[in-house]
Amino acid sequence: MQGRVLRSGDAAGLEQEMWSVLALYQLLRTVMVDAAESRPGTDPDRCGFSVALHTARDLVVQAACVADRGTDLVGVIGRRVLAHLLPSRRPRVSTRKVKSPISRYNERRDDGRPDRSQPVTALTITVLAAPTEPPLPMASRDDRLTALTDRRRERVLTLLQEDPGRSWRPRDIACYLGDITLGTMYR
Repeated sequence: MQGRVLRSGDAAGLEQEMWSVLALYQLLRTVMVDAAESRPGTDPDRCGFSVALHTARDLVVQAACVADRGTDLVGVIGRRVLAHLLPSRRPRVSTRKVKSPISRYNERRDDGRPDRSQPVTALTITVLAAPTEPPLPMASRDDRLTALTDRRRERVLTLLQEDPGRSWRPRDIACYLGDITLGTMYR
């Protein structure tokens, strides 16, 4: 929050103040997106948050438009945001460089990325096939007809009661009960 000092002196007040700041942020972002959508072809990235924040602050300080119940969906904040749109972002590819001259990581290895920013002129999209899933079991695990002591649930509960202090993972329980072997465990 760029060094903003919260005014509340107790935990409940701090929590309330933080929720109000977060709610205001979401509200302003929603207004910015609504304003961008009201003008076809406008990218929401071009809407400036500072413009929206300062306009909202000015409206609260001046108590302007308090009783205004017009049908204008964009509103004062949206109109001001649209009037002060940021320039379009240029698509680019940029390498990550360490700027500290005394850094241990000063030397960047050649990884195929360009050394300078370059405009994106084409994109290649590769759609990969979905991984094959293991086949579904052919037999049901319905154990209502098996003896109570042989049921899986009872075996798991017995195992957990034998060593209550151990932190069991599902994979460990399955291996111990013989449901899966080590070669077929999930990766």
